[in-house]
Amino acid sequence: MSRTRERGWVRSMATGDPLGLRVVCFPHSGGSAIAFGGWAAAVPPGVSLMAVQYPGRGDRFGEPPVDDVTAMADCVAAELQRLPPGDHILFGHSLGALVAYETALLLRDAGEEPRALCVSAALPPGQMNNRDTHQAPDDEFWTTLCTLGGIEPAIAGNSELRDLLLPVIRSDLRAHATYRPRPGTRPLSCPVRCYHGEGDPLVDEDQLAGWAAVTTGGFTETVRPGGHFHVTADIAELVADVLSQGRK
Repeated sequence: MSRTRERGWVRSMATGDPLGLRVVCFPHSGGSAIAFGGWAAAVPPGVSLMAVQYPGRGDRFGEPPVDDVTAMADCVAAELQRLPPGDHILFGHSLGALVAYETALLLRDAGEEPRALCVSAALPPGQMNNRDTHQAPDDEFWTTLCTLGGIEPAIAGNSELRDLLLPVIRSDLRAHATYRPRPGTRPLSCPVRCYHGEGDPLVDEDQLAGWAAVTTGGFTETVRPGGHFHVTADIAELVADVLSQGRK
């Protein structure tokens, strides 16, 4: 039986061994836990798949969004620590990469460092480009989001849904833009794996090596097709690669 609070931050997407390996996924700005629903079929028996549900979306739609990466991580880490003992692989996409990183630090400080930290479509902590994107006028902001492929075509032309989603996405991007790593933070000791979507307009591949500085446990990088939202392409291959990080 799950010990995660109802309407809390962590959702179970596929149930495995309660004391075994858990893959915990952190979505992008504007994203919800369901973004990783397609991963369930690719997770082998015995492995639990979990995803973070930020406030302001899905079954937490009525809650105000949180625009602080560290505050998000505090909540996620607290819930994970209430679960039965087990090993974690953290996977964060875009904004989620930073929340996953901060969560890994908190788990490490509590004596529960994850087996691996996997970061996707994100520059190293504190190196975000275009920090003022969330301040653009509504029409310009929405067009930018649609161009990146983060808004489904069926939603892109729906003005009512746009008005509901914009405040949440702005809050997430503000969290991303204002985040700074804490001075003097000790590096992790788990391996860090970086995933880059080929042609991603938001992430300069040449800067990704900076993620190596967050750990003493080894850093690797791979490039996948699909741009900023490469996580929707060849999910089985991606999940297998993520799981392989926990065996190193």
